[in-house]
Amino acid sequence: MIRAIVFDLDNTLTDFMKMKSDAITAAIDGMIDAGLKLPRDLVRSRIDAIYQEQGLEYQRVFDQLIESELGHIDPKILASGIVAYRRARESALVLYPHVQMTLLELTRRGIRLGVVSDAPQAQVWLRLCSLSLQHVFDAVVTFEDTGQKKPSPAPFQEVLRRLGVEPSQAMMIGDWAERDVVGAASLGMKTVFARYGDTFDTQHSGADYEIDDVHELVAIVDGLHRGSGAHPPRSAPGVPVREDA
Repeated sequence: MIRAIVFDLDNTLTDFMKMKSDAITAAIDGMIDAGLKLPRDLVRSRIDAIYQEQGLEYQRVFDQLIESELGHIDPKILASGIVAYRRARESALVLYPHVQMTLLELTRRGIRLGVVSDAPQAQVWLRLCSLSLQHVFDAVVTFEDTGQKKPSPAPFQEVLRRLGVEPSQAMMIGDWAERDVVGAASLGMKTVFARYGDTFDTQHSGADYEIDDVHELVAIVDGLHRGSGAHPPRSAPGVPVREDA
């Protein structure tokens, strides 16, 4: 029986990549409007390069961009970029369809809920609070909690410890097969691949189940609890993938 479900955060509960893209676009417009005399495409490519080098959670991307292009920090340009970024981020940071309904239905079934994210602790909690999810999860594990990123077993072991369940009683859902699926499966957790959040064009996730809508989790759990497998694992050997699923 499944007693707990663990979610990845970005691109599983919320469309992080769309939010990031929209916020960066707004920031570029803000900096150019404030006097940054560079083509938009060039600014975007420079920002993308900085994120590629420093990681998507890097907090000084605009400082580094402006200093490298101008030789100094122009406070008006920097502030304009930051304010535009934050405003766009707040409006673009939304849950995927049916997330709230799914979390509510799982909770009503007595399922404990957790989050495991590789993002920094402060950013994870800022996102959860912005999404009004800060009181929903029984356990939230971020990078600082173990110092290791998925697929290391450490983050999964920690969230299971906090949830008070064994790996065989838990399910992990995420959009990154090489991290979410591999890490959870190594401990014996059941795994679900969030194909709706996939940004890598993953062909073979290796997960026990693949879903196109987060609400499919409810049917998976109900099927497992009935012992009937009502929602067949789409990635399992010998089970055909339904084209209309």
